[in-house]
Amino acid sequence: MPAYLITHAESRRGDMLIEDPNLTLTLEHGWAGFRDKLSLEQGSVVLAIPAEQTASIQRVDDQEPAPHEG
Repeated sequence: MPAYLITHAESRRGDMLIEDPNLTLTLEHGWAGFRDKLSLEQGSVVLAIPAEQTASIQRVDDQEPAPHEG
């Protein structure tokens, strides 16, 4: 399941972990946007954070390896 650790630029007190099986991350126009990939055509934003308030966004889940061809 996709999980992201978001660290706040000014203090650790604002850090958060967000996870959801349908979560996607987009970076655009100075914002980090987390969306439900099943609702992208509707533009469903789950969480939006201004980039200047974010020190880092790190994917922390165990990603499954890509399937091999052949």
